[in-house]
Amino acid sequence: QVQLVESGGGSVQAGGSLRLSCVASGYPGCSMGWFRQAPGKEREGVAAISPSGTYTSYVDAVKGRFTISRDNTKNTLYLQMNSLKPEDTAVYYCAVASRPGCYSYSLQPSTYNYWGQGTQVTVSS
Repeated sequence: QVQLVESGGGSVQAGGSLRLSCVASGYPGCSMGWFRQAPGKEREGVAAISPSGTYTSYVDAVKGRFTISRDNTKNTLYLQMNSLKPEDTAVYYCAVASRPGCYSYSLQPSTYNYWGQGTQVTVSS
């Protein structure tokens, strides 16, 4: 049973930074991703990373501002968020893929089978 626990959310002013962490237990060693969901909107993929950490993908809205990384020795996924904007406000979720999407580092939520409980990120102008 895979369990994911996110931390690091909070409230910041526009232009600020936050670092999200996600610790995985019972971890299947597949691609992992960060997703977000704002009120009244669908959940969207923000960033994803391959099992080894070699390959990454980002939604256009965060390219150049967010960086996804993972430490497989600690079973931990990170999302460094810089130059935050009010439109980044959402609940952020980490997720782990499973086969057949294990190696896809996809931004599609349907690829992911295991989800954390989410952490709130609020950016004020």
